[in-house]
Amino acid sequence: MASSSSRLLFVLACSVLALLAGAEVHHHEFIVQETPVKKLCNTHNVITVNGQLPGPTLEVREGDTLVINVVNHAQYNVTIHWHGIRQFRTGWADGPEFVTQCPIKPGGSYTYRFTIEGQEGTLWWHAHSSWLRATVYGALIIRPRENKTYPFEKPSREVPLILGEWWDADPIQVIRDAQRTGAAPNISDAFTINGQPGDLYNCSKQETTAVPVKPGETALLRFINAALNQELFVSIAHHKMTVVGVDASYTKPFTTSVLMIAPGQTTDVLVTMDQPPTRYYIAARAYDSAQGVAFDNTTTTAIVEYDCGCATDFGPTIPPAFPALPAFNDTNTATAFAAGIRSPHQVKIPEPVDENLFLTVGLGLFNCEPGQQCGGPNNTRFTASMNNISFVFPQKTSLLHAHYYGIPGVFTTDFPAYPPVQFDYTAQNVPRGLWQPVPATKLYKLRYGSVVQIVLQDTSIVSPENHPIHIHGYDFYILAEGFGNFDPKKDAEKFNYVDPPQRNTVAVPVNGWAVIRFVADNPGVWLMHCHLDVHITWGLAMAFVVEDGYGKLESLEAPPVDLPMC
Repeated sequence: MASSSSRLLFVLACSVLALLAGAEVHHHEFIVQETPVKKLCNTHNVITVNGQLPGPTLEVREGDTLVINVVNHAQYNVTIHWHGIRQFRTGWADGPEFVTQCPIKPGGSYTYRFTIEGQEGTLWWHAHSSWLRATVYGALIIRPRENKTYPFEKPSREVPLILGEWWDADPIQVIRDAQRTGAAPNISDAFTINGQPGDLYNCSKQETTAVPVKPGETALLRFINAALNQELFVSIAHHKMTVVGVDASYTKPFTTSVLMIAPGQTTDVLVTMDQPPTRYYIAARAYDSAQGVAFDNTTTTAIVEYDCGCATDFGPTIPPAFPALPAFNDTNTATAFAAGIRSPHQVKIPEPVDENLFLTVGLGLFNCEPGQQCGGPNNTRFTASMNNISFVFPQKTSLLHAHYYGIPGVFTTDFPAYPPVQFDYTAQNVPRGLWQPVPATKLYKLRYGSVVQIVLQDTSIVSPENHPIHIHGYDFYILAEGFGNFDPKKDAEKFNYVDPPQRNTVAVPVNGWAVIRFVADNPGVWLMHCHLDVHITWGLAMAFVVEDGYGKLESLEAPPVDLPMC
């Protein structure tokens, strides 16, 4: 009874505050359930929200509050993460399993409640348990408040385009098989746009996603990379794209013929329909930076269809024009695209730096247990780490619960600020003694309000690779990116202190580095991890404990009454 009364009081309080602020409270119900879905000629029972793939698009305005009741009718534990939402003081609603909450068990439910403050643009939501996000994901679109406009001309139409990844199998079984043997999981069989592979795949032509447009109009296309394990190049035949936002932060407009979007990232582009009125492919395929590693080399398509209002039937008889896409390993194009993204105005860079961290990000190999047969190279198990710590998620409580209640023995706060052993991180032959990390649940403590700078350094252990690193609960400025080993003297001269881009996920260059900076102004426990799900599964993660500041407005809220127990 107390639980339902508290919930009612919360909803009433939110409604009153929202009305006073001219904002709205949006209520949704997400039913997580098994749904038969047919693709590539075969039907699989996959986990969806409300029977939809992708799941429901959430549309709100800045300042609005979302109240989403997630009911788990599936056979797996589940949590939902609202990717990129700052979650000021509402860390209990962030969603990563065993980090900010225990999972919602089969038959259980949990209501996520949070307000969107100071963010406009395209974000998304997805499952944060095992590999469920292969099919449990959707768009989260934040428009300006009623009396505000976009910082660009209002588009004639807005279209979310979610890039996904499809296995002609049960994705949960794919990762479970890999975890059992220590091998790399099987690669996907298709990429998708709004859930559809497109007409280059078997049995897929009829369902290809279509984007109807009118000649001369300008459309806002909101691209989201929801693929599990692959950065993607995206292009539209004969059309230029003007990037105006990334990760719900506006950018200086810049025009390009190709995008590179890493898993977790979003990119908003304006496209003017200024070509002869016919049909044009939107196409996406892998940017694959790891040499000698298997990847899905297929191409997903959607079709831009001009409606010219004329009698000419340019329909299915004329094939759509196909765009030029970069080579799979075209790092130069990926680098040039990243360099084009800037904040729209000069920004006030937080300084001075209080916490200087240097984190290696990369793969590793565990020795096989005696008597076992393992599927990794030379009878090993694949792993991954940051600063040689392969992150181990707790199983009996969440990190945030342990932090809030001071429960000992769940984690330690001695995550190293620098690699325990310094070495030539991008050398071709890193000594084998450095290939085996230490499994542990180590966190790094941050004082509220401290300015944090992190150098993220890729390593060549097993294979160098572009790693999309995402921090929960925070946006950050990307001050610089480069190749080779970061040199604090020489590379500090490259820092952009004028208009660096603001993001929540940075694609750390293959065999290179990125430098990010943010203010630790959000109390709680916040996961930082590689958004290639195979890598977070292997331990490429860590978490920050951000302490409370002074007073209620700088402190984590109390946990909700319906927070799931482990």
